[in-house]
Amino acid sequence: MTARLAEVLADLAAEGDQLEALVAPLDEQGWRTPTPAAGWSVAHQVAHLAWTDEAAVAAATDKEAWDTLVLAALANPEGFADDEAARGAAAPAAEILARWRSSRRRLAETLAALPEGTRLPWYGPPMSATSMATARFMETWAHGLDVYDALFSTGSITERPEPTDRIRHIAHLGVRTRNFAFGVHGIEPPAEEFRVVLTAPSGSVWEWGPADAAQGVTGSAYDFCLRVTQRGHRDDLDLAATGPDADRWLDIAQAFAGPSGAGREPARG
Repeated sequence: MTARLAEVLADLAAEGDQLEALVAPLDEQGWRTPTPAAGWSVAHQVAHLAWTDEAAVAAATDKEAWDTLVLAALANPEGFADDEAARGAAAPAAEILARWRSSRRRLAETLAALPEGTRLPWYGPPMSATSMATARFMETWAHGLDVYDALFSTGSITERPEPTDRIRHIAHLGVRTRNFAFGVHGIEPPAEEFRVVLTAPSGSVWEWGPADAAQGVTGSAYDFCLRVTQRGHRDDLDLAATGPDADRWLDIAQAFAGPSGAGREPARG
């Protein structure tokens, strides 16, 4: 296992532990709290995380099981993720939590054991073990936000967790998936790289792309992560684009595989 993979897996475990500590004490009613994702409760969110972990393990270890998942996605590309989440959410809360705990553990063990250079099939482009761990971190963080927002809105919790520099993994993935985001929307990606300069929660500055790039994005790393996971409307975020292509990117950015979603409505009037 490379040092980079070990770092991402450690951060994935920390992010998962934080979310687990929040949902584990909830009663059955708490698990059924609606989240900002239409039709999804807390139970849907955690069941989705468990299912996606299981899918990643299948991609790494079981070609037949993975092929079955791909066929299901091809048969219902717009709805298979919702269907799986609903199926998982129908179980009692204790079973959902146990399933997620098991899938988290097995995913980490599977990725850590893969030979260096292994490429895993996925619903988007194939991934290395490190990229898969990064994608799982991104999903855990994003769906965790949905859970935090749901419980905060009902008064079940009084504050959301403070952002950490662990989100660098998501920011990096957001930058790396620029061309993918254009392609998902049927747009030819720009030929030139962008300059991306983001301020981390700690105050550090993170940079990608050539310093002399004609186009780019600057602003809050946290807000950039909200944007590429579609957890924040662009109008509400501290992000600025230079150049028409970079401006278009902020409209369509997505770091996750599958069809583009509707995103969030603007919070500001």
